[in-house]
Amino acid sequence: MDIEGYAKRALRNAPEKESEIAAKLAKRILEIKPISPEGAKQIAAAVLGEAKATLEVKGDVLESTCSGVSMGQFGVGSRGTGDFYVHSKLGEVIGKTGAVVDSSQLDDSGVVRLEDGSFLVLTNDGIHSRLSDFPFLSGFHVARAALRDVYAMGARPLAMLSDIHVADDGDVARIFDHIAGITTVSDLMGIPLITGSTLRIGGDMVIGERMTGGVGAVGITKNLTSRNRTQVGDLILMTEGAGGGTISTTALYYGRHEVVEETINVRFLKACEALLKAGLHKKVHSMTDVTNGGIRGDAKEISGTAGVKLVFEEEKLRALVNPKVLSMLDSLKIDYLGVSIDALLILAPPEVAEAVMETVRAAGVKIEIIGQVEAGCGAEILIGGNREDFTPKFRESAYTPVKKVHGEAQPRDFEEMRAAIDRAATEAIEKKQKVLERIREKSL
Repeated sequence: MDIEGYAKRALRNAPEKESEIAAKLAKRILEIKPISPEGAKQIAAAVLGEAKATLEVKGDVLESTCSGVSMGQFGVGSRGTGDFYVHSKLGEVIGKTGAVVDSSQLDDSGVVRLEDGSFLVLTNDGIHSRLSDFPFLSGFHVARAALRDVYAMGARPLAMLSDIHVADDGDVARIFDHIAGITTVSDLMGIPLITGSTLRIGGDMVIGERMTGGVGAVGITKNLTSRNRTQVGDLILMTEGAGGGTISTTALYYGRHEVVEETINVRFLKACEALLKAGLHKKVHSMTDVTNGGIRGDAKEISGTAGVKLVFEEEKLRALVNPKVLSMLDSLKIDYLGVSIDALLILAPPEVAEAVMETVRAAGVKIEIIGQVEAGCGAEILIGGNREDFTPKFRESAYTPVKKVHGEAQPRDFEEMRAAIDRAATEAIEKKQKVLERIREKSL
């Protein structure tokens, strides 16, 4: 529970009821923290004091830009059209970077060119929010995700870093369990976890046991396989997928716990390692992982970045999803095409495809051709011989009971919210320019 947020909301709504707010806040604190009523009152009074001190602030640096649209309303983090739109605006706020690949291209890693002509690949992945109560699992899957993103750029990962935040009442052992999950992947792949940060969420202002954080990874390559290198005429190849954090979450919160075990593997990473050792990353055009909003989301991003149309064959796609995972998704009426299955997607010239498949299969991983790249834009999928539109929904497939309540449909006021987000992004850019100018003037 964010007790600072609780206090500020209450003060904004009814500033004249401070004593009543303090009493309610103390009661909320006692629901979570095993302390005396007097201790809860002291904390509540201190929180209210800090909240009042920062409730009304002035100045470019202190005043927050506001769109009036919440993260949940616009589906941010839910890997659908709303989320993709916000990420595209991030590129605008960042501005031109001079990087080979940056946030404007919606790829999973960023790339800069080094003086010797090679490429430095950097990525960062956040843990799945619903795996807070399963720290080992969250560590395993986020580490695997970070390494996937570096490998998918055609780079061999060199090292990882970790950032973990546990709320005030969380058990310290969660940190150890989480790190053990990360270093299980580290030990399997020979890629060390070498640094990181460990903090509390919100310091003293967030009570409860929630955990969040992420893992970053860095690698080097001389041959990039970024999404923007996809070309018309490429074949689309995909490895088998059993899912990661998302599928684990579905299995846990629908009581299908035995399916979690299907996600505990490093097949994706082994397939990439085999391709790198064979030098085939120099011959394919691009690689990516099927995560953000499932293959629906990845297809949209690749199409937009490379300026091509992707056409998939549903029957071949379905055959590459782990049978136990697919059975669970089908029985729960979850669209497997709109959820992360953690497969490797390779876009390669036809003359390279057979060598790629032989190499991946030799590493013990299934792989097949599932489509092709054509001139045009967007994506289509062949179902029963008919071509159908293949675009992401407003949110990724609803894969937990709570997500099903929220649904996947686009809100009626989407355009209004989008306009508000556009204004907020513009305001943030303007603020950035003001502060830049002020600092530069001071330096003269």
